[in-house]
Amino acid sequence: MLNLQQRQSLQQKLSPQQIQYIKLLQLPTLALEQRIKTELEMNPLLEEGEEEEELEVAEEESADDDTYDEAEAEGDEGEAGERDEEEEYAWEDFLNSSDDLYGYKAQVDSNDEDDDRELPMPARTSMSEHLKNQIPYLDLNEADELIAEQIIGSIDEDGYLRRSLESIIDDIVFNYGIVVEESDVEDVLKLIQTLEPVGIASRDLQECLLVQLRATPEFVDGRNAAIRMLEEAYKDFTMKHFSAIKRKIHVSDEELKEAFDLVQRLNPKPGEGEFTAAQNYITPDFTVRYVDEEMIIMLNSGNAPELRISRGYQSMLEKLSAEKKRGASKSDIDGETKTFLRNKLESARWFINSINQRRNTMLKVMHSIVEIQEEFFKFGEGNLKPMILKDIAEMIEMDISTISRVVNGKYVQTEFGVYELKYFFSEGLSTDSGEEVSNKEVRAIIESIIAEEDKKKPLSDQKIADALDRKGFNIARRTVTKYREQLGIPVARLRKEIILT
Repeated sequence: MLNLQQRQSLQQKLSPQQIQYIKLLQLPTLALEQRIKTELEMNPLLEEGEEEEELEVAEEESADDDTYDEAEAEGDEGEAGERDEEEEYAWEDFLNSSDDLYGYKAQVDSNDEDDDRELPMPARTSMSEHLKNQIPYLDLNEADELIAEQIIGSIDEDGYLRRSLESIIDDIVFNYGIVVEESDVEDVLKLIQTLEPVGIASRDLQECLLVQLRATPEFVDGRNAAIRMLEEAYKDFTMKHFSAIKRKIHVSDEELKEAFDLVQRLNPKPGEGEFTAAQNYITPDFTVRYVDEEMIIMLNSGNAPELRISRGYQSMLEKLSAEKKRGASKSDIDGETKTFLRNKLESARWFINSINQRRNTMLKVMHSIVEIQEEFFKFGEGNLKPMILKDIAEMIEMDISTISRVVNGKYVQTEFGVYELKYFFSEGLSTDSGEEVSNKEVRAIIESIIAEEDKKKPLSDQKIADALDRKGFNIARRTVTKYREQLGIPVARLRKEIILT
């Protein structure tokens, strides 16, 4: 049996304007520039340029206009059915809106010259092309050249060859229809590994280091011992078992140190970053300077152009508004065009208002961060205070999710470098004196303790915790371990170095 019920419920839904604002809010500077360019292409009512004078819409209405009613309008030009709903659209509501519809101007960094707005990418040769350009110097036959090109095309972004030789042979057979032996591929691979950068196309770290060592002149101190160490005691080398290495390759402490120092100067990833199409650069979203005892905060607009409503379409809208006030039932502009103008004007209004709202929200958040972290922006690292998203949300009376969108992926240029906004948020730790200290400051202290330790006997995590306790920080060993791993510092055993007395 069908059971029909009526139910009343309260639901919260976001309007299209709110969704657009949220999406713009989470965009960093470069992505915002692209978003604005896309909107300019899609909406003809938007155009670049600063508004020279504020748009003025005539609001003079005669006594006839004040007493004008719908019946008189219908009698002027014929039947009421001829008037479509587009004619009833209140264009003046948009034209007379008190909102900042016709332009925005965000705070811009001091350098806004046209020549600096878009920096051209320098011409460069990719690593693959660099390697292929060296193939002619290897004096290979036609089949070996095909093998070389297949190997180069299989190299990963960090410069390693992680595909098996069998799969490379299968590709050569499929692509070129020739059969090659695995020994031929191995020989060509060894030749490619000697190209610049030496060690490229290695299959693992051991092979990469050995290729570079064998290319090193024989008179270099530690070369022969280093080769023997990697060939005969590689596992002990990775674990820094110095006594086991000396026993296996029969070297003194001085010879072992020379070998280790030489290996540490080698490049473990000879092609890292060179196989990508282009490098990524950080464009700060904010600039904060401390000048004359005053914090100056600027929102960088970068290449984002100023926006306004197109002047050509402005005149069309004014004409429609004037016709509506006169009660004209016919217009040179057809209904489809009116619908188009209405939708695009509405879209332009929402977009520019969203840009303005984004600017205001981001500046509010940045001002609050600077207010809490003022000591950091004045004096640099070592002065960071505990701060969480909730602190900022309460200061500016916004939702935590809004603060998170502003912070995520945004950067600020300070006098001490470029920092991600997330850097300024951290939990607090209490010292023995009751003072709240950022856990980022504690990580910096751990880093300094490790930097000053005896490299012959590195400190364990427990001993680091004891050292922190003496400085007034009561931190458990497992917390020290977590912070050390976040800093990318290896365990004590791997930090051991050979120190000659």
